[in-house]
This record gives sequence, C-alpha cells and structure tokens, in this order.
Amino acid sequence: MDKNKQLIEILKNEYQNPECELVYHTPFELLVAVVLSAQCTDKRVNKVTSELYKTHNTPEAFANMDIHELEEAIRSCGFYHNKAKAIKSLSLDIVNKFGGQFPKTKEELKTLAGVGEKTANVVVSLVFKEPAIAVDTHVFRVSNRLGLADANTPEKTQKQLEKVLSKDYWSEAHYALVLHGRYVCKAINPQCEVCKFNGVCKHNALNKKNSKRG
Repeated sequence: MDKNKQLIEILKNEYQNPECELVYHTPFELLVAVVLSAQCTDKRVNKVTSELYKTHNTPEAFANMDIHELEEAIRSCGFYHNKAKAIKSLSLDIVNKFGGQFPKTKEELKTLAGVGEKTANVVVSLVFKEPAIAVDTHVFRVSNRLGLADANTPEKTQKQLEKVLSKDYWSEAHYALVLHGRYVCKAINPQCEVCKFNGVCKHNALNKKNSKRG
C-alpha cells in the first residue's frame, strides 16, 4: 500500500468523527475562541470564555469593551496584548463593515483585522461546513513528522496536505491531526511507544536509524 494511504487509513481508524474541543455557541464566539487558542490550550481558552461570554459575546460588546478590561479577562491565555487588540479590531470590523452581522464567506472573514488563513479555515469548516485544512502548530508538527507533508511553513504544509488528502476528508483530518498532536505526538517527548503510526512514521524511522548509528 502507498505510504500516504497507510498513514491516512490509520488516522481514520484511530480518530473517528474527531471534533473541535473549543466550546462555543455562535460563529462569533468560535472566532474569538480561535484567536485566543493561539499558543494556548483549548482547556484554558474554554475556562476563560466560559466567564467572558457571560457578559461579552457579540461584536458590539467587544467593540465597546475597554481594551485593558479585555486584556485582564484573557491574560491567562498568553499574548494577551496582541489577542485583545485582534479581538477588539475584528469586532469593530464586523460592526463597521458588516453591520454587526457575521461574515458569510471565507473571503469576507479574511478581511477582518487579525484573521488569517488558519483562523478562517477553522471557522469555514465548522460554521460554513466547507472542507478546509487549518494548519496550526499541532497539524504542522504531526503531518511533517508522519511524512504526510515535507514543508518548512504552515502555508506549504497546507498545500501539500490538500494534495495528499481527499477534499471531503480535509476538515476531519485537521481535527484528527490536532488530537494526535495534543495527546500522543507531543512537541516534547512524543509518545512513540504507544503511537499507532509507530511502524510507518517518518520521524520515528529517522530516530531508529540514528540510534543504530550511535
């Protein structure tokens, strides 16, 4: 069997119906949560938003929120200065450009301040139900370690994954790779001994080869 087909088959079997772990009730809440999730765990984001959304969960509310108050509310998510600025700016854009209505296309989403390809793709796949691969740190690390991609940037990784994976599996593959990176193929001390990809993983094969040389 083709190496990529093997990897994809294992991914499908190991992670059936994978889902996003961010908690949200509206498309806008999801967008804010995705911004907060950069370099932060979903568990921490959910803890922060569970309180934040009690008082602020609309573009208008965040547009009118004092920036320092917002920074304090999201401080524990890290990079809170930049994240507060991004949330405030995208909220103002939704109010001013779209009359407070959530954008209806990926192109419209990417016109919002601070919303790039990765963030837009997460929203597109969950809200618009369109196939999309968002390459965050987990997807970037895992796909390149496994050998599904061989790229040095998220952008190149996305393009390679889009070629390797069938389009109807893009969104599902994204969450499967995220979960694998979060719980098994960790950045530090990946759990190779229990990993289902052990026999076909490019990263593990290189490690075994180097250990033999040593």
